[in-house]
This record gives sequence, C-alpha cells and structure tokens, in this order.
Amino acid sequence: MLILGYITSFLMGTSIGLIGAGGSILMVPILFYFFGQDAIQATTNSLFVVGVTALIGALLNAKKGNIDGKIGILFALPSFIGIYIARRFLLPVLPNSFDSYFGIVLTKSLLVMIVFATAMIFSAWGMIRTSVSSGESSLNSAKSVPWTTIGLKGLFVGLITGFVGAGGGFLIIPALVLLLKFSIGVAIGTSLAIIAANSLFGFAISFSTAQTEVCPLLLTICALGIGGMVFGQILSSRVKEQSLKKGFGYFVFTIASLILLDQGFRL
Repeated sequence: MLILGYITSFLMGTSIGLIGAGGSILMVPILFYFFGQDAIQATTNSLFVVGVTALIGALLNAKKGNIDGKIGILFALPSFIGIYIARRFLLPVLPNSFDSYFGIVLTKSLLVMIVFATAMIFSAWGMIRTSVSSGESSLNSAKSVPWTTIGLKGLFVGLITGFVGAGGGFLIIPALVLLLKFSIGVAIGTSLAIIAANSLFGFAISFSTAQTEVCPLLLTICALGIGGMVFGQILSSRVKEQSLKKGFGYFVFTIASLILLDQGFRL
C-alpha cells in the first residue's frame, strides 16, 4: 500500500502542475486509504502537502507572469475567514457520532469523507463544464466582476478548504475561468497561489492537532508531489486543455463514486 501511496502522491503533484487543481481531492484519499490515516488527520496533513506543492508551482508560474496578484488577494483574504470558521468552529463542535434512522451510526470521520466525496462530484462537474468554455476566456473581463462577488466566492472556497482539507482548486479554477474570464494559463497560476495560501493557513491553525511523528512521511510525499508538479507543468504545454479538463473531470467523478460506495459499506 505504501508503494501505491508514493506513486499516487507523484500523480497528485502532476495534477497540480497540469491544471492547477486536484491536489487535495486526491491527497486526502491517498492519506486515508494508502497511509492509514483517519479522515481528520488526513484532511490536516493534506493541507501541508498540497500547500507546499502549490507554493512551488505558484513561484514557477510567477516567473512566467501567469499570476494575477490583485484578484488572488481579493479571493484569498475572505477564504482565510472561511477556513478559520470551519477549522475552529464547525469541525470541533461536530459530535464523534450521529445516531440516525434504521440503526445506522454515522461517525464524524465518515461524515467528513462523505462531504468530501460530494464536493469532488461538484468538482468533476466544474471541470467538465470548464473544458467546454476555457478557450473563450479573456483576462480583461475580470475587471467587470464586483469585488464582493469575488470575496463571497473566496469565503465559500475557504469553508470547503477548512472542512474537508481541500485546497479548493476544483472550485477556484471554474470561478476564475467562467466567472472572471481568465485565460487558462493565468487561472492555473493564480489558483496555485490561492491554494498555497489557503492550505498553509489552514494547516497553521490546525498545527496543534498534527502528529509530529508523521513529519518524515509528509516531507517524502511533498518531495514526490513537487516532482510530479514539475512534470505536470512540462506536460501542460503538450496537452489540449479541453481534453485534459474533461478527462480529469470524469476521473474525479469516478474516484468520488468509489469513495461514496466505500463509505456506504462502512455505515
């Protein structure tokens, strides 16, 4: 299982490098299934791995001029509020188990994974939809969108990031391309910068719950993720964006369906 975990960690980084998204929606299941971490621990550690990987990717894109700093800040600052609310208030108040009908007991860990898989399904839909219209994007149209709209989108992404440990790229990319009409290159670079900020902030406020004994493992996964991310950026210039996003959307939908099926058997 460890070998599979290392291989998929590299693929996680490749996903980030290719489309600026998909890191956390892959990293949480990797930590949960292949490295045996519980859902809460996996969501926390995922924030660190994805944050570091996305940060390196953002720096590489900044050198190419593929980051819109103003929009990134308008998006990221409200998302910090959402992350703080989710990590400090929503998750701590959830009971360890929920009694439901028909004698089924829903644990906190199962709830997080179910919410996570549901978010993945919306991610898949967003990726598939984006693949149809990404070629029509134009950065100039972003100026016509009210800053309040950008802020509310950032707040929502922050809530998702904090609750399920996802960097939010699967929501950020569709928002930048469809709502703000970004070119796909700038959308990916800006998404990586926002993901890095969100993820590392989320990990920082949850650091007290992190287990230091897994640090060597996380650093190894980070190294593999960064390697995959660099490889993904090399591939990105050789793959048609529409085909890539559509294929990734169906892949995410498949993974989400398998997670929901697995969690259903655990009820």
